[in-house]
Amino acid sequence: MPPPMLHLTRATADNADFRALVRLLDQDLQVRDGPAHAFYAPLNQAAMAQVKHAVVAYRHDQPVGCGAFKEFAGQQVEIKRMYVRPASRGQGVAQAVLAELERWARELPCAGCVLETGLNQPEAIGLYQKCGYQRIPNYGQYAGVANSVCLQKDAG
Repeated sequence: MPPPMLHLTRATADNADFRALVRLLDQDLQVRDGPAHAFYAPLNQAAMAQVKHAVVAYRHDQPVGCGAFKEFAGQQVEIKRMYVRPASRGQGVAQAVLAELERWARELPCAGCVLETGLNQPEAIGLYQKCGYQRIPNYGQYAGVANSVCLQKDAG
């Protein structure tokens, strides 16, 4: 259940609020990842072209967080573009967005979710582990990338 006063909206990657939050995410990642951002930025851009399912969290009609998923493999989806504005962090927004993404994926149906995050995002790693994600070997373009952390959760 979303935190009080939080409204979740299912959208596409074309949603203006989703795109605005993703721009803030990219700015944050550029700072966190430093020189490694040059590797991740093109991957994130390419992923956006494949995103058909996005969730935007609103508080008092203002977009405060987002997330998305795209098709992956073996009836799995890949969680992408998770972000919460700094003023709204620690209030359950990311957990609510993630739960809604998982619900939506199960409706497709989906066998589970995978995702990649970075070592420079310890809050994200903590959130995903708290939500039942388990670390897996780095997959695809993240194989062998020391900064990447890949996780998985079966549909429940």
